[in-house]
Amino acid sequence: MASLGAKVLQTRSVEVGKIYDVSILVKSTFQEGEGTLVTREDAEVEKVVVSGLTLDKNQARLTVLGVPDRPGVAAKIFGKVSDAYIVVDMIVQNVSEQELTDISFTVARSDGKKALSLVQEVLPEIGARDVKLDAKIAKVSIIGAGMRSHSGIATTMFATLARENVNILMISTSEIKISCVIDEKYGELAVRALHEAFGLGNRRDEELSEA
Repeated sequence: MASLGAKVLQTRSVEVGKIYDVSILVKSTFQEGEGTLVTREDAEVEKVVVSGLTLDKNQARLTVLGVPDRPGVAAKIFGKVSDAYIVVDMIVQNVSEQELTDISFTVARSDGKKALSLVQEVLPEIGARDVKLDAKIAKVSIIGAGMRSHSGIATTMFATLARENVNILMISTSEIKISCVIDEKYGELAVRALHEAFGLGNRRDEELSEA
């Protein structure tokens, strides 16, 4: 959840805890309480199929149009971006037609214009037609350790968004998460619908974080 936009824990702290098997106790700054213990998962965690939901508005999408479908082109695009220390999140490449393809990727919104300028510089070198920037997007993600052993989770997510007429622009999956890039204006609607679809109930304040 930290890596997908939740602000409660800094991403690096979670990474260190995982690598060195260090439990992390999260407590409120404003009130007394037991807090939440982030530790090694057990069998009970696996029973919860979807345990959290995040909405990340700090996203921008770049689409490189008319990219020659040949080895090394993607490396030149993303090499230029990574050399500027810009972190790329999601990447989608369309099916090649007439030896040309389109490549879309997301970065932090604050890096959007800089990434656009960098890709524009490399366009003549790779022979691509154009690059476009869309900064009015958001990424909604569902997370749960139980997703590894349950089928139909992606179908439920996609069907839920479809019922609300929310178009999915990009999709990224792993064994414990599914992320969809959508228009920013549908962010809150998507969150409410998915929250209900996966029965997260009154846990919203604890498990939903916006970036």
